[in-house]
Amino acid sequence: MYTNILVPVALDHQEQAIHAIQLAEKLRSDGGKLTVLHVMEQLPTYVTSQIPGRIIEETKSSARSGLQEIADKSDVDVEEAIIFGHPGRTICDYAEDHGNDCIVIASHQPELADYLLGSTAARVVRHAGCSVHVIR
Repeated sequence: MYTNILVPVALDHQEQAIHAIQLAEKLRSDGGKLTVLHVMEQLPTYVTSQIPGRIIEETKSSARSGLQEIADKSDVDVEEAIIFGHPGRTICDYAEDHGNDCIVIASHQPELADYLLGSTAARVVRHAGCSVHVIR
């Protein structure tokens, strides 16, 4: 079993996120920690300088609400985190920085763009320094 599990979620795929959290709960050892993470894509400075600060804060607030809704629906005790960055790289960096020993991530059926660019789950599998469980 794992003592520090990270579950990265996309807020627009609630059912997959809930399933991933519930699976992570089964993999968590007694007294283990489960963190649900949402990565918001980092916008370039030249874009953020043109967006009113209230819009950015509203977006963060909306993401927090969405993450809380997913956590509530999963009926599992979790910690929540929202960070900015490129999802694949940022998930791996977060796991390393926070000592996660397992990442549970949902994946979707690949489309043509995924074969050309690679999906977030595929990047995490290739670059994570800990165990990764991919679910569909």
